[in-house]
Amino acid sequence: MGPLLAVRTDEFVAPDVSDFWQPIIGDGPWAITRACLLFTLSAVIIAWWLLAATRRMTVVPGRMQYFTETVYGLVRNSLARDLIGSHDFLRFVPFLFTMFVLILLNNFFGVIPPFLFPTMSRIGFPVALTLYVFVLYHYLGIRKRGVGGYFKSLLPAGVTGPLVLFIYPLELITYFFTRPVTLALRLFGNMFAGHLLLLLFITGGEYLVVEGEGFLMKIAGGFSYLMAFVMTVFEVLVQFLQAYIFTLLAALYIAGALADDH
Repeated sequence: MGPLLAVRTDEFVAPDVSDFWQPIIGDGPWAITRACLLFTLSAVIIAWWLLAATRRMTVVPGRMQYFTETVYGLVRNSLARDLIGSHDFLRFVPFLFTMFVLILLNNFFGVIPPFLFPTMSRIGFPVALTLYVFVLYHYLGIRKRGVGGYFKSLLPAGVTGPLVLFIYPLELITYFFTRPVTLALRLFGNMFAGHLLLLLFITGGEYLVVEGEGFLMKIAGGFSYLMAFVMTVFEVLVQFLQAYIFTLLAALYIAGALADDH
């Protein structure tokens, strides 16, 4: 290579799945990892925030109370009431609000120093939250119609005859497999891929700036840092959307379980 493109022989090690496994105490399946600590910290932060915001509520809200009411109103009105309906939505607002703020804060940990790790990029956390939604909407459907009536309601109205043999198994797969799997994987995949890209641009930029020899390598490293900044801004939007979409789908599934007809 020419002097502008020459690099040292030190090999760049790209980030991979191992960068998401960060045990703090112990090892193996029972290890206390960085993600576990961040998830616990998020619960503490949310509890402190809600207690601080509601301790001295006033008719004219301060900044913290106004922010809290705005977030609560988003979940209450745009998700719970509009999707579940005015008759049933109130009892599910605490669940949906908790789900939204918990996912959102853990997503934002991926871009907030000094955390810089989105908890939902570890598949166990999206799966655990999905199980809550999965159990809840099936429980609501069975409670409303009974076991036999609920399973009968899974068949779309108007499907009769031989079509039942084809459509009903597909509906069972949708309700008991496709819904929970896609709900968990959507959140996990977006957080994992986004954080992996950020790691790639940041570590790649550092390698090019520090290890690269030649002017063009330094320029490429600076461009990689610029892309890391652009991706961080984009990632904030994705993190919010994924928390919103997860909560929206949870509300839709609850609404479907409570609806008179599917």
